[in-house]
Amino acid sequence: MSRPVVLLVDDEERILRSLGLLLRGRYEVLATSDGAQALAWVAQRPVHVVVSDQRMPGMSGVEVLRGVRARSPATMRLLLTGYADLAAVEDSVNEGEIFRFLEKPWDAAQLLAAVEQAAQIAVAEFAEALPVPPEAPLPPSAAAPGLRALVLDEDRATAALVRGLLPARCEVVAVTDVEMALALLAERPFALLLAELRHSRDDVIGALKWLKREAPQTLAIACSSLRDGRLLIDLINQGQIFRFLPKPLSRELLRRALLAACERHAELLQAPQRLRRLAVEPPRKDGSLPTRLLDYFRRIRETARTRG
Repeated sequence: MSRPVVLLVDDEERILRSLGLLLRGRYEVLATSDGAQALAWVAQRPVHVVVSDQRMPGMSGVEVLRGVRARSPATMRLLLTGYADLAAVEDSVNEGEIFRFLEKPWDAAQLLAAVEQAAQIAVAEFAEALPVPPEAPLPPSAAAPGLRALVLDEDRATAALVRGLLPARCEVVAVTDVEMALALLAERPFALLLAELRHSRDDVIGALKWLKREAPQTLAIACSSLRDGRLLIDLINQGQIFRFLPKPLSRELLRRALLAACERHAELLQAPQRLRRLAVEPPRKDGSLPTRLLDYFRRIRETARTRG
């Protein structure tokens, strides 16, 4: 049986050698310092995992992974960087839709675990030959009939903005605290959750991480005026957020994010196997959410199993 193919992209030869030594024996390893060469390989043959550095001349890591996503949607994408560049982190989730954000110097066990998890997901997806999502965006009314959106924000204007951007047939429910949001999620499914990370009382970030473990089918769009690259990296790896939008919200960026979420929701309905691509990294330490909130997550998990 052939081994999964892992493609390494980095402009430093020593990094390529080190990663290659770490991964050879487990995978067929391809390595290049040229982003264009990486995209050519992905277009020509099955590549299960791409691990790309961010800071490279000519083509950034996010640009490489965005190109990989367009050419081979089944390929799992990991971004490797030596610094928490906020713009790169935001672009990695919004444009590259990466599976994991890895940092230099890397922890060998953590990197191997991330690559192995990504490879297993990609091998299964390539074998199933799932249909490629359409290039042309679907209109929200066709992509997500009956879609429900939940908005968690102490500012009521956010929900009003979302209502104005989604079709009238889509139900938008507004809540101002985490407990209200979890109570609704435990009762009925929501296709997407738009959540403001900054809250006067609640740990919204911790709740998003828990939610993705228990209800991966709910796509989370995070928004905030907080500008913290480290926090966002954790939300990518441990919360698999679908998009991140800075506040104050741009109407056009929000419209695009909502449209993309509608399209992804429709894809997941047609091919629920793709939910495994939203698997999260085990938390390095469990959040200390109140017991009453943890009970909601138990109910959300049980409800999801019943619906499944």
